[in-house]
Amino acid sequence: MKRRTFLQSAIGGLVVAFELPTRSRAAASKLNAYVHVGSDDVVTLFIAKGEMGQGTVTSISQLLADELECDWKKIRTEFPGVSREYGFQGVVGSASIRTGWEPLRKAGATAREMLIAAAAQKWGVDRSQCRAENSAVVNTATGQRATYGSLAEAAANIAPPANVKLKDPENFRLIGQPVKRIDTPSKVDGSATFGLDVRRPGMLYAVVARCPVFGGKVAGFDDSKAKAVAGVKRVVQISTGVAVVAENTWSAMEGCRALAVKFDEGARAALTSAEISRQFADRMDKAGAVARKDGDAASAMASAAKKIEAAYEVPFLAHAPMEPLNCVAEVSADSCEVWASTQMQTPARDLAAKVSGVGPEKTQVHTEYMGGGFGRRGGVDYIGEAVEVAKAIGAPVKLTWSREDDLQHDLYRPASLTHFAGGLDAEGWPVALTSRIACPPFGGVRDGLSRTGVEGVSTMPYSIPNVFVDYHAVDPGIPVSFWRSVGYSQNVFFTESFLDEMAAAGSKDPLEVRLRLLANQPRLKAALQLAAEKAGWGKPLASGKGRGLSVANNIGSFTAQVAEVSVDKGKVRVDRVVCAVDCGHVVNPAIVEQQIQSGIVFGLTAALKGGITIDRGRVEQSNFDKYDALRIDEMPRVEVHIVPSRNAPGGIGEASTPGIAPAVANAIFQATGKRVRRLPIRIEA
Repeated sequence: MKRRTFLQSAIGGLVVAFELPTRSRAAASKLNAYVHVGSDDVVTLFIAKGEMGQGTVTSISQLLADELECDWKKIRTEFPGVSREYGFQGVVGSASIRTGWEPLRKAGATAREMLIAAAAQKWGVDRSQCRAENSAVVNTATGQRATYGSLAEAAANIAPPANVKLKDPENFRLIGQPVKRIDTPSKVDGSATFGLDVRRPGMLYAVVARCPVFGGKVAGFDDSKAKAVAGVKRVVQISTGVAVVAENTWSAMEGCRALAVKFDEGARAALTSAEISRQFADRMDKAGAVARKDGDAASAMASAAKKIEAAYEVPFLAHAPMEPLNCVAEVSADSCEVWASTQMQTPARDLAAKVSGVGPEKTQVHTEYMGGGFGRRGGVDYIGEAVEVAKAIGAPVKLTWSREDDLQHDLYRPASLTHFAGGLDAEGWPVALTSRIACPPFGGVRDGLSRTGVEGVSTMPYSIPNVFVDYHAVDPGIPVSFWRSVGYSQNVFFTESFLDEMAAAGSKDPLEVRLRLLANQPRLKAALQLAAEKAGWGKPLASGKGRGLSVANNIGSFTAQVAEVSVDKGKVRVDRVVCAVDCGHVVNPAIVEQQIQSGIVFGLTAALKGGITIDRGRVEQSNFDKYDALRIDEMPRVEVHIVPSRNAPGGIGEASTPGIAPAVANAIFQATGKRVRRLPIRIEA
């Protein structure tokens, strides 16, 4: 049943029904990798990045279409396959706009100039006599117009100009405008294809039973009861477990429940969260790999008028996107095709090619919309599993992870422990800061140092004259990877919370201290001043209420947040969040606001509720009853203020996530006098 039909039949009083126009698929001419123009004047823009709800399809289209001077109402978008034309295809670090700002505008401008050249050639006039506007080229002397569709074939045969001139920002029509999301209609009418929507002729469905203990493996299995389940077709062992293949997902899940598997749980069968914390703590009195060294922190600390110390700790976190992991794979003797909601098309292609054995040149990846990613779909493990099953059974297969699979076999945000010491001068200003971090390495290790493990501490923006940061790579065997805002997600909480402790120890206002220490960070300082002004920093609040500050610069965007909280009998409620952001040149202010709100609710969920705990080598949480998300009645009012800027764009999808936890923790201290040094937040009544 179509969603529209369901709504018409299911809603009693109000019936909402509409038809969306069918978009033309006329023959198109390729002007470059990103721009194809149809004979019907429809322009197809190829979006080589993934869309997981962050607005990439719309904002990239704005970059291309503005320079192309095409009619916004006549564009359509498409996800291309993996190709050398696009270079590395993947979405990480909120980099889609940052990396595409100039290349994509050049692609649009190049196509525009080719169309103008085709028109000039057609009319026998000089190119300077022609201009492009609204999907047409105009002869400025005669007023004659030629549509892009009528020029496309000729334009495709014209050599692209080598040095195309980009538009002056003063002339932008689409860039900087809050245009509506162009993927919304297809998501409303159900025509947008997510990974779970993919169907292939003769497709079967699979789920995998994996060892619940990290590092364990299959020791043996009895599939007789699984095969007795109606609809189950095959049971095959793969590298990560045992796959049950059936006529539908439900039968595959039922067959998996009936499967009798014996696991060799391996060396981590007794591992617990308490033991992992002990492993971290054991490193706190040992020197680690040096991440930052400014001045002489040891001497400055020894001569400081006042010293303080504090330890901060955070747990592992799961990504938990609403659309569970899934992948459709089809493997033959000389080809491999994959349909997946993935952030990483190029690594997905490479792994699929390796597992299938057919090679990259014979492997295709079809990118689908993602129902959330947050870094989890930067991993490609689930794609390798699907290809392995499809190859084993010789038929197209859709592999689906259950929510239990998703939470208990994730690539987690790492747990971390950090010990701080701070030194103040006689007037109460910070003169020294040291930090020792113990954290599982992720994102690579060089000379004992994980850059992602220390970012946010080693890169703190404050001008403290003496700073020393070192790091211990402690790997307890829990798989870890990138989580929205990566290492900043925990380390900004650590740094911004401890800076507040230093301010309090020096009897200083937290805003005053930050403004002084950000003297060499004008953009971050300006964002902080704006957030504080809009939040009414310094104005009195009722008893049991408090305000807290934080700043961050994690993905090329400068954010400052002020959180207002209420604490009653140990229960914390975040009432209001004011966020000011300088993200450089804004492509779509509506999307910026949406993503700031999104990052805040994501980070606030982790701060108030998030925590993956380990017992007997396995994750204790299996669903949202024990790994809760922020509910709609718990959502604070969020006010977003964008600082006007002509600087190159920064990222926005992860910009607000790291700052919310320390802003809330610092507000709790103002309200109660109690420090929060461990997440998720727990306050004794």
